[in-house]
Amino acid sequence: MERKLVLIDANSLIHRAYHALPLLRTSKGVYTNAVYGFTMMLLRLLEDEKPEYIVAAFDKKGPTFRHGEYAEYKAHREKIPEELSSQFPLLKSLLSAFNIAIFEVDGYEADDILGTISKKANEIGIETLIVTGDKDALQLVTPHTKVLLTRKGISEMDLYDEEKIKEKYGVTPEKLVDVKGLMGDPSDNIPGVPNIGEKTAVKLVKEFGSIENLLNNLENLKGKLKENLEKNKEQALLSRKLAEIVTEVPLEFDLEKLRYCKKINQDVIKVFKELEFTSLLKKVGFQNPQKDTDKNADFTTIDEIEILNEKLEEVKQKGLVALSIEVDEKAIQTGKIKGMSFCLNEDEIYFIHAEALSGMWEFLKPIFEDEKVKKIFHDAKVIYILLKNKGIKLRGLEIDTKIGAYLIDPTKTNYDLENLSVEFLNFHFRAYNSSKEAGEKSNTDDCFEVLKEYSCQKARALIKLKDVLVEKLKQNELMFLFSEIEIPLIEVLAEMEVNGISVDLEELKNLSREFGNKLESLTERIYDIAGVEFNINSPKQLGEVLFEKLGLPVIKKTKTGYSTGADVLQKLRNQHEIIDLILDYRTIMKLKSTYVDGLIGLIDKKTGKIHTSFNQTVTATGRLSSTEPNLQNIPVRLEIGRRIRKVFKAEKPGNVLLAADYSQIELRILAHLSEDENLIKAFMNDEDIHSKTASEIFGVKPEEVTPLMRSRAKAVNFGIVYGISDFGLAEDLGISRKEAQEYIDNYFRKYPKVRDYIREIIKKARLQGYVTTILNRRRYLPDIYSKNFNIRSFAERTAINTPIQGSAADIIKMAMIRVYRRLKNNGLSAKMILQVHDELIFDVPDKEIEPAKAIIKKEMEEAFPLKVPLKVDFKSGLTWFDMEKA
Repeated sequence: MERKLVLIDANSLIHRAYHALPLLRTSKGVYTNAVYGFTMMLLRLLEDEKPEYIVAAFDKKGPTFRHGEYAEYKAHREKIPEELSSQFPLLKSLLSAFNIAIFEVDGYEADDILGTISKKANEIGIETLIVTGDKDALQLVTPHTKVLLTRKGISEMDLYDEEKIKEKYGVTPEKLVDVKGLMGDPSDNIPGVPNIGEKTAVKLVKEFGSIENLLNNLENLKGKLKENLEKNKEQALLSRKLAEIVTEVPLEFDLEKLRYCKKINQDVIKVFKELEFTSLLKKVGFQNPQKDTDKNADFTTIDEIEILNEKLEEVKQKGLVALSIEVDEKAIQTGKIKGMSFCLNEDEIYFIHAEALSGMWEFLKPIFEDEKVKKIFHDAKVIYILLKNKGIKLRGLEIDTKIGAYLIDPTKTNYDLENLSVEFLNFHFRAYNSSKEAGEKSNTDDCFEVLKEYSCQKARALIKLKDVLVEKLKQNELMFLFSEIEIPLIEVLAEMEVNGISVDLEELKNLSREFGNKLESLTERIYDIAGVEFNINSPKQLGEVLFEKLGLPVIKKTKTGYSTGADVLQKLRNQHEIIDLILDYRTIMKLKSTYVDGLIGLIDKKTGKIHTSFNQTVTATGRLSSTEPNLQNIPVRLEIGRRIRKVFKAEKPGNVLLAADYSQIELRILAHLSEDENLIKAFMNDEDIHSKTASEIFGVKPEEVTPLMRSRAKAVNFGIVYGISDFGLAEDLGISRKEAQEYIDNYFRKYPKVRDYIREIIKKARLQGYVTTILNRRRYLPDIYSKNFNIRSFAERTAINTPIQGSAADIIKMAMIRVYRRLKNNGLSAKMILQVHDELIFDVPDKEIEPAKAIIKKEMEEAFPLKVPLKVDFKSGLTWFDMEKA
């Protein structure tokens, strides 16, 4: 096999990766997207090329010899963004971990280094491959040197040899520098010769062979071309010199020092862990050194009742057990379980297969229901519902590792047990797909062993994660939030999901027909006005109709054509009657597809209800979210959107829906946190806070406040909570920035401690890198240090809002637990069925309305002691739409 040296233009590839991937950060806020993308390319390169030798070259900071020749060389280039520049040291650490030689030389660029090493390697019979995103490197191609050039993103690359270059450019590789000398290169600020493009440059080089020969034979040219070349002789020669890659850089070349060790070592693993490259750890087949000890762990199959009872007695004696129940994706609906494992300690894990398990539930039930036996689960809510459907009440839940990891860092997107195991335990086990196959294929010994190993490893990870997560929760002062709020909330949410909410299917079908008819009518009117039929849902076709056929002014363009987003259409509303029709069409189409037809498909056939899923580990603020369906996002600003709430009804005749809504809870929390006397006084006196603010910022008596003034004051009040700027407020209210700033200034004059609080919370966020809620829930804000104004400003607004919105989430969660327990303890049939931000909705028998209201009011208003009173407003009705003040 021929010996091969791979030369990597690290500067070029890290830039390519940075722009190809969205910004990624570690839990500590370290930017990693460029390093991640580079590593993906590197791993593929190592796998495909299997090089014997490998080198990475970087540009050295400071001017190069080219700047000495031409001061304007690359002068127009913008400074590298901090989000990228901070990743260069990380990349160098990674390359060092791979034992890849790194070169950078004062006064030279990376491609000069690669050209020099490539030449030296060729001279001793080594084939070279240059990997880069810079076309300049194509001039280095020889019979023994090829170039692998990135084409798109980080995955598409083209291989260039002499033949391909000649085929594409019409000249040999060494002549490309002459072509560039004539045509110039705007990206490097190489001037070239005015009015000579690539086509002309190639033609001239093919005819004359070189710039020097061309300039010596100008008499053979005519007209403007000849004139340009005569005027710019020196510039053409200079441009060629700037474009030429130097192959005589003074550097030490020792081939043995460039040899690549083909084994992924522990240094690489360490860097991957530090950068939180979990998927890459799996890609390189990383197994924790502790993996060897797993072979000694006792993964025992239980298939006899006597053995099960013996082990369950040990569980009772120990008082602690980690359990992993393997389910399919629709487990809650089907009740299907593939198997279960439980772990008493790190080296003693037991597995029960589904077939054996079916006859063992009656023996397992006392353990699940024993409050004294503390349980460790991952995503316990699913298990709670699964067990409830089997007539088992889960008690004694102490640890949910998913929720624990979420509280430690709520900004992540993935809290799978496999990822937590790698992150916190440096331990990687077999991927889920294998166990899935085991459950779905024929019951062979191999499939059984895969499922058993997977389940037992999960149980083992759970028992080990317990101490690690608890220690971190204690360090961050999160144990109260974890143990007293989030863990008890699991039962509340599970019961809400099981309860579900009743739906009027006929009303849904009527709405679907009505919305369908409206869409047909709107479609006809749009076609008539446009004078052509087209796909209204196609941004491309819509853009062509609006901006080409109807001649409307182009507001914004995208890579694929005209932008027809909502922001663009709003700006065009007064320009043409078709715009309002399109906006109406989109609104109704969204309502029909997502909230009408979508809801029909989610109605449970057995219960006739919709059972939404409440998520505890999604939002960074601590708010709950819901999915399948997202009932928190049903649009209520428009009458047509509010009508969708009409399909949600009380469970049976004699029941009503009762809504309990925290009144202005975020503004009350702002008063509590800022300790502003005027704001506190307004709430203590139970004043209309929006009218009060309107009176202050407009300088009128309370009785003189108009509805418009109150509406604008409301926008200011809530805008302050979200750190709104004069620009944002002006956009919201349709006023000038000057007027918006006056509103904000008047607000802060009346509530000065609110401004002090805002300044202090931003200062605190910068100092510690995170903000907290009243119950110490953390949110990390790495962008608070960004030098990019827009990114930093967004982080500052988040710093202002999170303690307020997050504290509201803390309080309503406390209230949910208190209300749930009181209703249950008092023996009421009223059920909590929905939570929508600051509102709780109950299904209540008529005869229980007053006692239920009394309990709900007391427990919600006393959930947490603020410096101002919490206030709850009630509404009730037969449907969610028809509710009136109660």
